[in-house]
Amino acid sequence: MTARTTRRTTALSRLSAVAAVAVAGTLVLTGCGDQTKKDDTAPPSSSAAGAGSSATSGAADSLFSKLPQKYQDSKVIQVGTDASYAPMEQTEDGKIVGIDPDLGAALGEKLGVTFKFTNGKFDGLITSLQTGRSDIVMSAMSDTKARQGGLDDKGKKIGTGVDFVDYYNSGSSLLVAKGNPKGVKTLDDLCGQTVAVQRGTIYEDAFKKQKTACGSKGLTIQAFDTDAEAQTRVKAGGAVADLNDTPVAAYIAQTSGKGADFEVAGAPSDAGPFGIAVSKDATQLRDALKAALDAIIADGTYTKILQKWNATTGAITASAINGGS
Repeated sequence: MTARTTRRTTALSRLSAVAAVAVAGTLVLTGCGDQTKKDDTAPPSSSAAGAGSSATSGAADSLFSKLPQKYQDSKVIQVGTDASYAPMEQTEDGKIVGIDPDLGAALGEKLGVTFKFTNGKFDGLITSLQTGRSDIVMSAMSDTKARQGGLDDKGKKIGTGVDFVDYYNSGSSLLVAKGNPKGVKTLDDLCGQTVAVQRGTIYEDAFKKQKTACGSKGLTIQAFDTDAEAQTRVKAGGAVADLNDTPVAAYIAQTSGKGADFEVAGAPSDAGPFGIAVSKDATQLRDALKAALDAIIADGTYTKILQKWNATTGAITASAINGGS
């Protein structure tokens, strides 16, 4: 959500209704309600670890023909994800649930195939495309020029890169312990402190850039395999802040310890798109995904899914390919 172009956030200045409410202490993504409460009008999720949406006919027929023959034969698209990033994706009772699995189920219905989600570490998801373990990645992954070009955080070429089908917009926010004991409002306030972050994310890159900006004051960065581990470090007082996607940070602040563990500090930064990642040579699959995404946007399914998870603030009105910066 995952979540995850490095956003320069030396002053987290972009206003967002989500985080504004979160900082005020009423942390919700649409202004009301518990984010764990599902909208009764929303379509049910049928995606899980090892199982995806049911293949359907009818409306899906025209889009089914757009898929590469491989998927027309197997009727399965393997999806890599890091299911530790609520509300984008998380594991509940052995099933992978959240915004991305629900969107995958809806896309599968349009395409007439099953989206099968498999859990893995975030920093290995792009590699899973290259090795063939996954056909696509849906994991709140930020669409960036670096990822498109296969570049590391220093601009060095380390891979072939991926294409993205953009499906959601998200800003970034600082997550701190309840009460904000260090008075953190911007990234500059972190100089001389210790921060925690998920390894391989754009937020790890953002902290590295901030460390340079801090100069002699320095910044100690503790990187973990999952964001949950970074949250635990902040909660325990071993780090002053975690950096996260705005809807994720707001969700954590509202739900962890029933709202007693964390709060969102400062205002969100500039927004950027999440994208479905596909291999550079999978252009036919990429274009079929874009057509299916546009279809669920047009028929209202996309909006209903975001309403179900109280995450409409990042909704888009049309998909894009490689729209990140």
